[in-house]
Formats: sequence, C-alpha cells, structure tokens
Amino acid sequence: MILGELTVRDLRCIEQAELSLHPGRNLVWGGNGSGKTSLLEGIFLLGRGRSFRTRNSERLVRHGQERLVVFGRTEGAGIQGSGWVHAVGVEVHRREGTRARLDGSPVGSLADLSRVFPVQVIDPEIHKLIEEGGRRRRRWLDWAVFHVEPRFADWWVRYGRAMRQRNAVLRTRSGATKPWDVELTALGERISEARRAVLEQMQPHWHEVAAALDCPAAELQYFRGWGAQHSLAEALESSRPRDEARGVTHAGPHRADVPIRVDGKLAREVLSRGQQKLMAVALTLAQLRLLKEVSETTPTLLLDDPAAELDSEHLGYFVEQIARLGCQLVITSLQPETSAFGAPDRVFHVEQGRVGPV
Repeated sequence: MILGELTVRDLRCIEQAELSLHPGRNLVWGGNGSGKTSLLEGIFLLGRGRSFRTRNSERLVRHGQERLVVFGRTEGAGIQGSGWVHAVGVEVHRREGTRARLDGSPVGSLADLSRVFPVQVIDPEIHKLIEEGGRRRRRWLDWAVFHVEPRFADWWVRYGRAMRQRNAVLRTRSGATKPWDVELTALGERISEARRAVLEQMQPHWHEVAAALDCPAAELQYFRGWGAQHSLAEALESSRPRDEARGVTHAGPHRADVPIRVDGKLAREVLSRGQQKLMAVALTLAQLRLLKEVSETTPTLLLDDPAAELDSEHLGYFVEQIARLGCQLVITSLQPETSAFGAPDRVFHVEQGRVGPV
C-alpha cells in the first residue's frame, strides 16, 4: 500500500497543501523552518494517528486555529499502482483530541490506520531509540508485532484496561486483585510470547543489516517485563506489597524492553551519537525487511534529512539497504536534489509553509 494523494490543512506552519505522490522517490526540499518536516508529520499522522516528534498532538495545530486536518488516499502497491484503495482522514482538535475516519466511517481505534497505511520514519532523532529508555523500543517492536500477529492489538487494549482496573483496586488496599491478576496473566503471557517470536524472526535481518551498515557488533536481547525464572502470575504475587504501596502494577509486558548490548554493556553507554544513529537505523530497516518477508507489508518510508550525521561512506551503505526494500520514499532535503538516492521521481518545494510541485 502506498500514499497517492495527500491534503494537509493547518498543521504547524502549513496552512494548506495538496500533493500527488509518486510510488517511488518523492523529494521535498526547502530551507530550515520552511515546513518540510511538518509535511512528513502529516503523512505519519495518517498511518499512526500521532506525530513522530511530539506526544502532544494538539501542538501540531497551526497557531490561531482550532484544528488540523490531514486527508489521504492510498493505492495498491507497485510502481503503476492499482487504483484507489482507501480514503483516510485524521483531525486533531485542540479541545476534543484526535479523531480519524476510514472510508468515511469513524475508526474503532487509531491502530486501524496502520492496517491500511503502514508508514515508518527515519529522522535525525532516531538515535533516541538507543539512547532513551524502554518505551521507545517497546513501541518500535509492537508496531512490527501488530502487523505479524493480527490479535495483538486486541490483546494489548484488553491488557491495558485490566491493568487500569487492577491499579484502581490496589489503591483501595482491599487486596481484591485476583480477578484482574488472572486477566493480566493470560493476556500478558500472550503479548510477551508474540513479541519474543517476532524479535526472534527479526534477528537474522538485524545481524545482516547491522553488518551492512558497519555497526559495532551488538546483541539484541528481550526483557519481557518480569524475571525469566518466574511466570507472570508469580511475578504479580511477589510484587503485590510494592504494588499496593505505590498503587501501580510493576511486573508485566508494559515494562518490557529490548536492551542492546555491545561487549556486554548497554549500547547507549559506549556508542557515539553517530553510532547510535546507525544502530537505530539498522533496527528500523531490519523491522521493515521482516514485515516484507512475513506479512508482505512494505510501508511508506519517510526520510527526514537522511544525510545528517552520516559520512559519505555510511550514507552509501544506508542507501543500498533502502534500495533493497523497494518501498515508497518521501525524502526531505535542503537542496533540490538527492544525489545519494538518485534522481527523484517527483519533487516538491516548501517555502514558508507553502508547498508546490517542481
């Protein structure tokens, strides 16, 4: 699935933009602060229901406006396409939050957007996938699991609901958490196993891509959110005193992580910023290769200033791996060309929030 048409209104500095995208390489160029990255945020919003730059979607609404709207039409995969497939719309209102529609009907969950328009991004902040805590890496892994295991999204929603109920009971100090412990255990074990299986499938792709990008040798591990020597039911029982004292559930897949170690040490402790970026890029590309292999999903890939912090040699490695994916690309640049990626199929210029084809 690719994005064929895009309309953006009142997103950051962009008042109005309408683009017809090519299934291959799309270049968006302009000066700093012109709105290039905001355009990518709009595309990402269509497939994820959120931005890749901020957790507060209301910040995306253009100054002085009450809401932003992004609308897109997807096509069947392939350079020639196969006609319109879905119409997707997302609205972010300052007071009412985010709402989305798919083919004219409200979506039950924002996760539904990713089924019809899978999209991934590589931006200058991607090193945070290595540098920061487990939350980013859980989100990275879960997006892949979502596409491989159809039941995962439902499990995760039900798990979150059960955990909130358990936390409410914990705060009463009544000790009556057993019904929620049973629910959390059943769902948590399924979630953890699905994550473990996908990460195991990804390992060959990870090692191959990491080597191709000349990353330091690293081990991709999985911490499920509780000790390996116990079941989740046992972990919940043993952590009950601490849970009751703080009113929150400590053990479970909501605490999972994918720690990355180099020579036995956490990667963020030993790698430079540039090395962290390469390793995070390798994680992302390994994920996309797995999805293409297992679920025949080839997401649209957004590249925000891809040459930042990469020397010409490593940029060449990066471009080779991107080319192997054969996916739709939307690339931002300060220049009206991207020699590393070859001639773009379609070019757009952004200046002071105004977007037009070249």
